[in-house]
Order: sequence, then C-alpha cells, then structure tokens
Amino acid sequence: MKTRVAMMFGGKTVEHEVSVISGIQALMAMNTEKYDVIPVYLTKENEMYIGEGIGDISSYKDIPALLSKSQRVIMINEGGRILLHPYPLKKWGGAKPVAVDIAFPVVHGTNVEDGALQGYLKTIGVPFVGPDVTASAVSMDKFITKAVLKMHDIPVLDAEVYTLSDYEDMDALVPSIEKRFGYPVIVKPVNLGSSVGIGIAKTDAELVNALDDAFRYATRVLIEHAISNLREINCAVLGDENEAIASECEEPLHTAEILSYEDKYVSSGGKGKGGSKGGSGSKGAGMANLARKIPADLSPEEREHVRDLAVRSFKALGCNGVSRIDFMIDADTGELYFNEINPIPGSLAFYLWEPAGVPYTELLDRMIQLAVKRQRQEESVTFTFDTNILKNANLGGSKGRK
Repeated sequence: MKTRVAMMFGGKTVEHEVSVISGIQALMAMNTEKYDVIPVYLTKENEMYIGEGIGDISSYKDIPALLSKSQRVIMINEGGRILLHPYPLKKWGGAKPVAVDIAFPVVHGTNVEDGALQGYLKTIGVPFVGPDVTASAVSMDKFITKAVLKMHDIPVLDAEVYTLSDYEDMDALVPSIEKRFGYPVIVKPVNLGSSVGIGIAKTDAELVNALDDAFRYATRVLIEHAISNLREINCAVLGDENEAIASECEEPLHTAEILSYEDKYVSSGGKGKGGSKGGSGSKGAGMANLARKIPADLSPEEREHVRDLAVRSFKALGCNGVSRIDFMIDADTGELYFNEINPIPGSLAFYLWEPAGVPYTELLDRMIQLAVKRQRQEESVTFTFDTNILKNANLGGSKGRK
C-alpha cells in the first residue's frame, strides 16, 4: 500500500510564491510508485485547499480562479486517522475526507517555517517531514542561531538585535550602531529568509534606509559587520541530530554586494544542472535557477572544512530532513564564518545533492524515512503518567484566588 503524503506549500509569509514553486517542484519529483501525493495549498491567510489544479504551477497565475474550483479543507485527527476534511463541515452530502499518513511541509519564512506550522501538526498528532518545532524556531531566528552555534565553537560574526522600541528613536539608534560596528554593516530581519529586507549600509543615510526596509518585514532586526571582500559558500545537510551527511558545495553568483531576492528567484541567468522532474532549467524555477559554481572553487581541505562545519551546525541546531547552511569567507583574511541556516531551503537544495549522487526523488524519499524514524522514536517516549492529583484537588473555594 502506498504512503499518502500531504505536500504542503504556500502560507502567510513574504516567501509565499517561492514556497509554491518549491512545493510543486517536490511534488513533480516524488516517487509515485511508492507515494500517493496530495498537494495542499496554504493561502496567504493559511487556509488549506486541495483539488485538481493545486499541483499545477500554471494555475497560480490566477489564484482566485484556482480557489473557486478547489476544495477548502481542515486537517483533523479522528481516532488516529489524519484527515483532510472538507470545510465548512456538512452533515449530509458534500466531498469526502481525504486520509493522509504524513505531512510534507515545503514552506519558507515566518508563520510556516519558524515552528508555527510544525507546532500545529504536532499538536494534532500529524507525523511530518523536516525540522521539529524547536529546531525550526531556533533556526529561523538568526540571533539565537548564532548564540547556539557559538556555544559549539562554530565561528560566527558578532551581532546585535534591535527592536521596534529602538527603531522609534532613530536619532539614538544610528549613532549606537555606528559606535558598535562602524561601517559597512549588514541589516537583516531576524526571522526571514530569501534575502527579504536585507541591506548593506556604508553611511548613516544608507543605514536609515536599510533599517526602514528591514523593519517593514520584522519587529526585530539584526546588525553585524559586513565583510567587504566576501565569498559566499553554501552546503546542504541531510539527516537528523544523530547522523547526517553533507552535500556538494556551491558558490552563488550575484549582481550586487549581497545575494538578492532577484538573484535567487527572478534572474534567469542561472542554469544549474538539474535533470529531475521539476528541475532547474527555466526562469522561475526557484533556488535551482540561481547562477552558481558547483562545485565551489575550493581546495580539498577548504571543501571538507565547510562540509564538516555544515554537519556540526545542523546537528547542534537539532535539524531534520534537509537544510542548507550558508557560509561567508572573508577573502582578505581567509576566515570562514557561519552565516545562516535555511531549515527548509528553496527547492529543498536538490541541486546540491544531484552532484553528490543523490537524485531528487531519492532525496525526498530519504526525508520521509527520517520523519518516520523520528515518529517511531517519539512514540517510545512517555508523555503521560497515571496520577490521582485531580481526584483530590481542592482550590479552597475562593473565587478568583491565584
């Protein structure tokens, strides 16, 4: 019997469209002899829809029309069976619920990749692929990620986080940043990916503009020194906190000082080698479309150093499935720094695994098996124990007493 997989993508996030591309890429590469895949689209209001057009990328040219001919559903656990139940619920008639065995979130950004969706799935008892609640939340917070990795002796740049209350007093904020870091600095929303809201500032005017842009997308913003002569090296990791392997390394090519959203998803200049269904040869193909060097121009020693740090970072953060770790090399000093982790990377970083001998279809299968392994491990853990504390509970009979 085939395993029924709910492939989830979209969601209430500025990376909504990127997630749709990644999700449908994954859907097209699944082993249909082993898995029965149900595409589940999360709208920008986080409502779930299924239907014939949900797995067709061309349908997303007109989303209202797509939704009008699709079925809204809610996910429920009914006696241990996970159902995609038509909503609103009807007592008689209507579409029948669709049973699934496991959820496969291919989601990016706030409200979906940051532990929110994972927490929902865990609460209702749905096995799911990818990082769990804690790993998702920690990995999507760039500052907390740095703090964790610093404890594991993984090199990171020093940084500071600023909040909306800091932003309200720009006359004090700008001088404090200048004093702490000097110029140039890089400004990033703490919990976003896909280069959204990221900017480099070399003057106080540029800093104000970068802060304005970053605070459009987040309530907390991270500042760190910007490496002037920068090389970016990325490496993906597959596994869990106990055992993991690294992919081939890449060096992204970009049009400005930092890799922009346009470089990643809009520019058609990249022709990364793909070969899988839903692969990388066309404009709009997600991260697979980015211009890049694979393998990166590294010595054998440098390559193994990057891959070792990638695996150590992945394990330290407790990740699961596939994540992509982005590193920075200061070309003036040769120093290597962890930059950030993408717990559920664009295109699931399949383009880094194919050169390492892992086809996309096999990568997806391994991710699902890791989720099954985690589910079995968690089922062996005791979460409740018998107690009679409520039988003898007495709150003293006083209303409102705390």
